[in-house]
Amino acid sequence: MAKAGLLSFLCPLLAVAFLVHCHASEKKSAAKEILRRHIPTTRCWRASWEEMEGVVSVIPNRILKLHTTRSWDFVGFSKGTLGAPLEGNVVIGLLDTGIWPESESFNDEGMSAPPAKWKGKCVGANFTCNNKIIGARWYNSENFFGTTDLPSPRDSEGHGTHTSSTAAGREVQGASYFGLAEGVARGGVPNARIAMYKVCWSFGLCSSADILAAFDDAIADGVDIISVSLGYDLPIPYMEDPIAIGSFHAMKKGILTSNSAGNSGPYPYSVSNYAPWTLTVAANTIDRKFVAQVVLGNGQVLIGLSINNFDLNGTPYPLIWGGDAANFSAGASPAIAGYCFPRYLNSYKVERKIVLCDAMVTGSQILKANGVGVIMTDSFDSLDSASSFPLPATVISNEDRVKVLNYIRTTENPIATILVAQGWKDVMAASVVSFSSRGPNPITPDILKPDITAPGADILAAWSPLAHPSIDRKDTRRVNFNIISGTSMSCPHASAAAAYVKAGHPNWSPAAIKSALMTTGSHCLHGRAPPGRFFAGIDPRLDAGGHHGKF
Repeated sequence: MAKAGLLSFLCPLLAVAFLVHCHASEKKSAAKEILRRHIPTTRCWRASWEEMEGVVSVIPNRILKLHTTRSWDFVGFSKGTLGAPLEGNVVIGLLDTGIWPESESFNDEGMSAPPAKWKGKCVGANFTCNNKIIGARWYNSENFFGTTDLPSPRDSEGHGTHTSSTAAGREVQGASYFGLAEGVARGGVPNARIAMYKVCWSFGLCSSADILAAFDDAIADGVDIISVSLGYDLPIPYMEDPIAIGSFHAMKKGILTSNSAGNSGPYPYSVSNYAPWTLTVAANTIDRKFVAQVVLGNGQVLIGLSINNFDLNGTPYPLIWGGDAANFSAGASPAIAGYCFPRYLNSYKVERKIVLCDAMVTGSQILKANGVGVIMTDSFDSLDSASSFPLPATVISNEDRVKVLNYIRTTENPIATILVAQGWKDVMAASVVSFSSRGPNPITPDILKPDITAPGADILAAWSPLAHPSIDRKDTRRVNFNIISGTSMSCPHASAAAAYVKAGHPNWSPAAIKSALMTTGSHCLHGRAPPGRFFAGIDPRLDAGGHHGKF
């Protein structure tokens, strides 16, 4: 067969080819590095490779990253408003780290068989779907197999289980994180179906080739809403962004994609996932925050934020600034050691003490040095979301750090204790969280992004029992529910709201659903959104909310 004829024959099979390390001078060897040929839906890119008729684009395979119960009550989204029959017709597809099918949040008690339109399936060993999780696939073209990764849709990171249950988890009584935030855990549309497309692996690594393949499958399977809590750290042109490309083809098939805005705030032009046909979701606080107080030996009480479940029983321990425990043999100066960086602390000086650090750290270095606890400093003074650590810990403001350091400097034997975290009412909610990425749109400034905010701070949801519960990957504790923050958490809230509208209005287009959510968003910090505003999308009695309100 002549070359031209052969190319004409192959062109339909080479609609999209992802290459690794392919440069203009390497075109002849590039074909050897094709990871995946995408046929069904992604055929509309610009021509660029070897003048092959029918080939629209070839782009490098890049790596993307993941973006981390009370929340539904806070936004006024009461349970059971729509009802099981309508919700059960909607399928939410999530591109994430997988899902833990045995979690109580995904039980299918009382649920009917999947909708007749559903064409998906479960792929992978040791994984069983039910009438709740009706589809599950996994993708790993880059062989991202860490020590805890499983070659199946099963989740070993926790992230995908958390986002799935936030969007559509069943009601679970008595859910909590070591007793914190105890109550009923539920998703926004607890009777909707879930389809998981596992594209992310250890350390939140996600291949663009896998993401595009997952979009293809989700579209063909028949999902109604796609939820994607991941993205790039730096701006990527639309034509090279697999989420922009995949969501465009989903939009053409009547499927809205909800994206996380990114966690690179509060800096301008930091927003991720800015394609105009997607719903880009920023993160806001809810009316609950987790406070872990510090009590100094002089009786002074300081307010810190932490999801601290370690109980020191009020016992005071010696208090030391990290800079006074510098490991000089490792070349650490007091100024550097004050940040409590790994290897820069003298274990002998830290042992059995609470350490004051000038930055946010994982806490693992203090634990390794046999420290009792750690008081960290939020150098940005944001203090609008809390984290969990592997030892007694809390995070204070710069102003309070100065108070602690002055106490240490003026006291012969300084002591302190860290109290167990408590849930306090946050009267300032809802406000955009400091970490939430901001606009303007870095590629097309005339297109406003993000589109909307949703709860993304201190969200309790289901977790994988194989995953570490704190920001320290060496944390050996295990939980069934976890509290984490990020636009990864706000995205499934918006996905659930979109699914809710879709259930009530199955013929609405992605643009109509997006418009309904944006134009009924609330600008009022202390407002509540009645369920009807979700169901109908637009209530003529209400003013248009605009693109910066919480839904």
